[in-house]
Amino acid sequence: MSQIIAIFAAVFLAELGDKTQLATVLFASEGRTPPLLVFLAAGAALLASTALAVALGVAAERWLAGAPLKLIAGIGFVAIGLWTIREHFAGG
Repeated sequence: MSQIIAIFAAVFLAELGDKTQLATVLFASEGRTPPLLVFLAAGAALLASTALAVALGVAAERWLAGAPLKLIAGIGFVAIGLWTIREHFAGG
């Protein structure tokens, strides 16, 4: 049960304030789509992207057994962060 709570907390905190959540806020604030439909569409999209991530994670574990996946993921996040910082200062 503690693993489920840890997964929930990590994903929940990672999603707070990200571009996906901000886009959902904008769709809901436009008023053209009923809030329940915005919720259902956004929830279905998150469910689909999570299913894809789980499937890729299972496949990666099979093919990359022994590889330091947490290290690779961490390097990927740092690279994305550095790219974002570079784009900020480049005026992009």
